[in-house]
Amino acid sequence: MAYAFAERERVARGLEAEIDLVTGGTDPADHVHEEVVAAMADAGFDLSDRTPREVTFEEVRDADYVITMGCSAEDVCPASWAGENRDWDLDDPDGRSPEAVTRIRDEIRERVAALFDELGGD
Repeated sequence: MAYAFAERERVARGLEAEIDLVTGGTDPADHVHEEVVAAMADAGFDLSDRTPREVTFEEVRDADYVITMGCSAEDVCPASWAGENRDWDLDDPDGRSPEAVTRIRDEIRERVAALFDELGGD
């Protein structure tokens, strides 16, 4: 969900050349959960053909910011890494009610927009 909102923010703010986005999990599921696909469809995104992927050590090493959704990035963040890790401590949407997934989706959307505002992309 965060990647979809971040991509939309990046394009809307004309930051495609300045900001690279990478998405991945430390322990990704083998599919995007149906409740997430449905909630994101309601927000105008089609995630039905997406497949979660594992983030690599190199991707984290090269990142300025790593945003986690309630899990630690310690296992993949290099000890000498100079970037910033922010854990948004969100509930896992897997198995949640549609209303709960919508709340999680909306919180992610708000946090992504706030992050872009903070980083000067408004």
